[in-house]
Amino acid sequence: MKNRETDRTLAHAIQALGTPDFAGAYAALLRCYCTFDNLIIIAYNGEKRPTVLYREYTDPIVYQPMDSEYLGSAYLLDPFYHQHRKGDTHGIIRLRDIAPDHFRRTQYYKTYYQQTTLLDEMAVFATVSETVTLTACLGRDRSSGAPFSKREIQALHDHEDTLSALAEKHWQDFEPGDSRPHTPAPLGDRLREALKRQHDIRLSPRQAEVALFILRGHSSLSIGLHLDVSPQTVKVFRRQLYAKCGISSQAELFALLMPLFARLTDET
Repeated sequence: MKNRETDRTLAHAIQALGTPDFAGAYAALLRCYCTFDNLIIIAYNGEKRPTVLYREYTDPIVYQPMDSEYLGSAYLLDPFYHQHRKGDTHGIIRLRDIAPDHFRRTQYYKTYYQQTTLLDEMAVFATVSETVTLTACLGRDRSSGAPFSKREIQALHDHEDTLSALAEKHWQDFEPGDSRPHTPAPLGDRLREALKRQHDIRLSPRQAEVALFILRGHSSLSIGLHLDVSPQTVKVFRRQLYAKCGISSQAELFALLMPLFARLTDET
């Protein structure tokens, strides 16, 4: 009986392709494979501010910081955003599987993510174009108080090709609000320029790179693996970074850089 119901729900989603009813039909299909407390479908376009295409929730608190904080600049620190930046991503990805090793220690996690009460997130990734990635993020929050089960995770993986293909087909002609073709300079370079211009702080390219890794939640060991240097070398970069910025903690680094990120996203 359940398989028949799932087939009918899938058929309805297929019939809804290209219509305003698709997002709701797609949500119903996702619900055949797992129970979620919230769902948000987001289009990422390069480094530009993301576009929310659909959302539903049980507890409204989960999306209260979304418009003011996440879409403003906090998305730059989101592991799902960085997965998008890798390009050509499809299928099901669980946040905890790609989050940096010290993600839960970051100010991003403490000041933004904890507000949402999210306990677990899974996302369907669909690549629409060279610059645009769609994610359908399914969350568990305080409403249910429990993460996704192994059975639910497996069910999503079993159908990930279909779920990605449906999203890609429906949104294949999606045009971001700002579709200017220009490619901005790398975020680290723009950050260095903003720090120099607004605070007279002059970071080296490597120090700016380390700053971004720290804010995203990478430990010295993880940063070293990404940059192919030793953890001790990373610690030297960190000390130099903090000294130039006149700070002594990640919290102070976050407070210094987040206002700059908001301005930088306005420029992309």
